[in-house]
Order: sequence, then C-alpha cells, then structure tokens
Amino acid sequence: MQSVQVTKSHEDFLIDSLKDPEEAAVYLAAVLEEVDPEPELLPLCLGHVAAALGSASDRQWVKSFGAKDKGQSVYELAEWLDSLGLKLTVTVK
Repeated sequence: MQSVQVTKSHEDFLIDSLKDPEEAAVYLAAVLEEVDPEPELLPLCLGHVAAALGSASDRQWVKSFGAKDKGQSVYELAEWLDSLGLKLTVTVK
C-alpha cells in the first residue's frame, strides 16, 4: 500500500503564518504600500487576515468591504498621505 502525502495549499500556509499578529501587520502594511494596487488586492488580503485572526463576523465584514469597492479608498488615502510625507501603517495593538 502506497502512502499519501498531504500538502497544504499556499493559501493555507499563508493563513497559518498570519495567525502571528506581527506577520499579519507586516502583510497588510505591504499591501497598503503597493505602488499600483489592483482593486481586489486589499479585500483578498483582509480576508486572509480575517481567516487567521478573526471570526465568522470578521470574514463577513471583509466580504461587504470588498463588495462596496471601499478598498480603493484606502489606497487613495495612503497615496494622499504619502504626498504629504506621511505613511499609513498597520501595527500590532
């Protein structure tokens, strides 16, 4: 009988790593610093963090956030702050 090797998907590995709040903060900060972000990127990454650190209600909040195209507003805020010499960051509480 042959043994079956089970491997985690990239997304499973990512979510496991984001269970560390420091990793989650770095991940979100990197997303917010994207120079030319895709509109779907922020909701996707917020969903990863919600899966790692949040509850079902957090995952639902992310779904509504992505549906309303609020993600682009955050990038616009980050860009505006950058033009003023400021930086939007995510840190561990």
